[in-house]
Amino acid sequence: MSIWRFGTSLKATLTVPRRCPGTPHYYQKASHVLSCKVWRNPLNLFRGAEYNRYTWVTGKEPLTYYDMNLSAQDHQTFFTGDTPQLRPEDAVMQKAWRERNPQARIRAAYQALEMNQDCAAAYVLLAEEEATTITEAERLFRKALSIGKSGKDINLLVYIKRRLAMCARKLGRVKEAVKMMRDLMKEFPLLGMLNIHENLLEALLELQAYADVQAVLAKYDDISLPKSATICYTSALLKARAVSDKFSPEAASRRGLSSAEMNAVEAIHRAVEFNPHVPKYLLEMKSLILPPEHILKRGDSEAVAYAFFHLQHWKRAEGALNLLHCTWEGTFRLIPYPLEKGHLFYPYPGCTETADRELLPSFHEVSVYPKKELPFFILFTAGLCSFTAMLAMLTHQFPELMGVFAKAVTHCLHPWVSSQTRWKASCHPVFGTS
Repeated sequence: MSIWRFGTSLKATLTVPRRCPGTPHYYQKASHVLSCKVWRNPLNLFRGAEYNRYTWVTGKEPLTYYDMNLSAQDHQTFFTGDTPQLRPEDAVMQKAWRERNPQARIRAAYQALEMNQDCAAAYVLLAEEEATTITEAERLFRKALSIGKSGKDINLLVYIKRRLAMCARKLGRVKEAVKMMRDLMKEFPLLGMLNIHENLLEALLELQAYADVQAVLAKYDDISLPKSATICYTSALLKARAVSDKFSPEAASRRGLSSAEMNAVEAIHRAVEFNPHVPKYLLEMKSLILPPEHILKRGDSEAVAYAFFHLQHWKRAEGALNLLHCTWEGTFRLIPYPLEKGHLFYPYPGCTETADRELLPSFHEVSVYPKKELPFFILFTAGLCSFTAMLAMLTHQFPELMGVFAKAVTHCLHPWVSSQTRWKASCHPVFGTS
């Protein structure tokens, strides 16, 4: 699949086949046959109000070029894909999404507004990139919504409504956000690939509406639908919180697991098999970073995104993290060769590490699964060979010094060798034949 780049010409861009909004990108490494689906993060942050704040404080860039390039493709598809004929402001916005420099994108958005004050896509870009607070972003999205309602661009309308719901969630109006998400899912039921239900699950967990969470899981945790860390780990959390407040490893080892505890452990094993990187973030064995705008399912990028938003929900369920801590590593006994055969899912894809390194910033230590550990025999042999080679080199360079060293070692070992000889001589009558 061809890759769109920041700064490519409009003609070159239009020759690339369009993707349907919400469909995954495919990460393919050169001549390798294996490819990995890269999905848009359903809960991705706002660049101006969140990502840029991190850069101002730390001086580090939380987003990679590859990640932002995928977002440029998404925005072109979402906001200009359904227009039969490009208007002048649309052509400007197509160029704006491809600009690598944030200030250039913002200037292009204002240029589009000078051409047409009713350019909803320009307000979307300003809400995403120029607004420095969520409140300001919400105001700009509302302006875009008032314009977008009169248009026929369904993709743009869905995007704006979803981001408005996310603004409400971030500003503490969680019930309002839940209603907006439910209305959006009812209004556009065929856009399930956008994974709006994952936004809904997170908001319902914040309300501690666990019955509603279970109802959403019953609809989307289906064998025919693509799984995600959010689906698998939320299911595990619900089953864990039912038993975790009274769970004790010592008591469980004495009496065995109850049926409810067994269900919780099996749900945890299922979640860990799907994405084995998540537990270390939930248990705070690895430090979190800001999630990327795109994630690789079953990869470290998905684990970062899930834990960033859901760690607080696990902490709120008393004992849930303790149960996870006691049981998650047991998963690996069920799948000793995860790249060859899975237990409940397909074998773990071997291309995740390479794709995650493209999606996650360089200052983050990418989690690798399974660990590539060398057998002890190979390590021992390599160490012995290195030691022998070093002795040979030193003997060649400093023969006299090494001769003195050899005599000193022999002198030190002589008493021990003599004692061993005397011991064998004294034992000969006992162990020898008559």
